[in-house]
Amino acid sequence: MRALPKAHLHLHFTGSMRVETVRDMALGHGMRLPDSLRGSYPPRLSAADERGWFRFQRLYDAARHCVRGEADMRRIVREAALDDGAEGSRWLEIQVDPTSYAPFVGGITPAMEIVLDEARSVNATADETGSARVGVLMAASRIRHPLEARTLARLAARYAGRGPEGVVGFGLSNDERRGDTPDFAPAFRIAERAGLALVPHSGELLGPDSVAETLEALRPDRLGHGVRSVEDPRVLGAIVEAGVALEVCPGSNVSLGVYREDPDVPLRTLVEAGATIALGADDPLLFASRLLDQYETARTVHGLDDAEIAELARGSFRASRAPREVVDTALADIDAWLSAPA
Repeated sequence: MRALPKAHLHLHFTGSMRVETVRDMALGHGMRLPDSLRGSYPPRLSAADERGWFRFQRLYDAARHCVRGEADMRRIVREAALDDGAEGSRWLEIQVDPTSYAPFVGGITPAMEIVLDEARSVNATADETGSARVGVLMAASRIRHPLEARTLARLAARYAGRGPEGVVGFGLSNDERRGDTPDFAPAFRIAERAGLALVPHSGELLGPDSVAETLEALRPDRLGHGVRSVEDPRVLGAIVEAGVALEVCPGSNVSLGVYREDPDVPLRTLVEAGATIALGADDPLLFASRLLDQYETARTVHGLDDAEIAELARGSFRASRAPREVVDTALADIDAWLSAPA
């Protein structure tokens, strides 16, 4: 499974960190981490209700507050690419909200410049280091005012059109139960005009009605999660017909209490419906589950055979904004993986 070429399209910047890295940053900055990121790691989480989401967010914020400057930000990008490459990922789209790190580097523009510059450095040496190549997604937060989302979309648009050297997509993250999705449509129209991939979260904490609203208001290319679209066949059918890819993160779905057990995640239902799927790890720091674990779960828990696993990998590249040569090479190598002896 490690040898299978993959693209990783759902990984958050802070959540991508190694637990050793966040501990090292906390020590270096004289900060104290919650016990669930120290002695009792990994944390036990559930965001099935508002209180549970608050506990998850508080833990995420504790890790994010350890990122205090340029060196920390560069380290996160570099290590995420190396860790993905070690698992057979050839292309990583890492999602960052620059407002979280702006106070330490002089603003949202310098924050994005740092991430993009480190991504360029990673890409230039990927063949030598074995890391995944990196594209950068910029994301707004649902818990902030929609006008801030427009500001971020304009910034993302400034860096669009540069291939992997610029911003490749624009997202909307955080608690789906907060904010009104249509209010963020103007920001997505800005990103759409700039040619960016539109990749909002939807269909994890809320059900198919929320997914339908997102499809209509934001016109996404991909949905972060989208798994609960299976609760309404009409909504799932609309996703398939529109060719909207789903960034499915089985490990985080269970960790957050969206589904009780691994077999409850409707991965096979989505596959059989014909949806384009890209497996993702979401926040490995908090869920202790990386991209390779998602593929192993697809095989051992959901019973997908080699051909179905290979199609998941193909879908991840087809739904990505990876350079054409990266996609073409990966698709050929996926075919070779599938035809090789078991």
